[in-house]
Amino acid sequence: MKINNIQETIEGAVPSTPLSQYKDLLIIKSANEWIQEAKKKPTPKMLCGELWFEGELCILFASNNIGKTILGVQIADSISRGVQMGNFKLQTPKQKVLYLDCELTDKQFQRRYSNEDETDEYSFDNNFKRVEINSNADVPTYTDFETGVYHAVERAIIETQAKVLIIDNLTFLKSGTETAKDAIPLMKTLKMLKTKHALSIMALAHTPKRDATSPLTINDMQGSAMIGNFIDSCFAIGKSVSDDLRYIKQLKQRSCEHVYHADNVVIAEISKPSNFLQLEFVGNGEESKLLKLPSEKDKDELITNVKKLRSEGFTVREIAEQLNISKSTADRLSKK
Repeated sequence: MKINNIQETIEGAVPSTPLSQYKDLLIIKSANEWIQEAKKKPTPKMLCGELWFEGELCILFASNNIGKTILGVQIADSISRGVQMGNFKLQTPKQKVLYLDCELTDKQFQRRYSNEDETDEYSFDNNFKRVEINSNADVPTYTDFETGVYHAVERAIIETQAKVLIIDNLTFLKSGTETAKDAIPLMKTLKMLKTKHALSIMALAHTPKRDATSPLTINDMQGSAMIGNFIDSCFAIGKSVSDDLRYIKQLKQRSCEHVYHADNVVIAEISKPSNFLQLEFVGNGEESKLLKLPSEKDKDELITNVKKLRSEGFTVREIAEQLNISKSTADRLSKK
């Protein structure tokens, strides 16, 4: 089709909108020009090892009560203090993080980050800015609630000068994200927000009910078909079927090689040594072994090994690390 025919077709459909109105919508350069200009920009740095890089729109998902909010706060704390979390490299200096918390009340948050009798609270860095939605606020009559939240978040980004945004969770911003009609506008909005303000964005998401003995895939994420097309990276938290252990698995990456795959998941367990609820990373392993239902023979063998190591003077922590089980399981089996 010739250019003049294209002009006629579009102008025929929408007479009041000439093609000149769209001249700024696309940026056209040669492939070599793109490469040369990109060379002048800094290489994105790691925010959470190979799982999340600067400038990326990332999704972290898990089933309910697995620990995604715990990990989300842990990552925010790491970035805001400029101290890496476990073995996940942090290549940036400390920076401001905006954490939109749609999951916990302020009291629930306070209890998670205080000791048992609530006399000693964890001291977060001032770079950590936690945000709640004010349910008593009036949304302007000319817009809907969800659009109002987007604008409020953008204003908070400008006011705090945050460069990292963590949203907990995605479904609060848009109900029904399993459909293209809802998921596409939401992801486009987040990408535009990321580009406009040079942000790194992580959104936490749920997974619908799934077979706990099956390996995690990106298809387990709610709205995966549409959301997966828009994101730069994705990782998930799974749970061992026979223990209290969790594991982190990398499911999509564009800035690096695939590191935390099914044969090298990061194994962790939820712990609260003092006043900070966290995922404690205890090693790496194979996802298939965490999803395998143990036979009676396996259980008896595990008990025997735990008791043997305990009699040799190993601590519960050392036994847990050697046998890839949680500390609570190692302690329980040693008393059988």
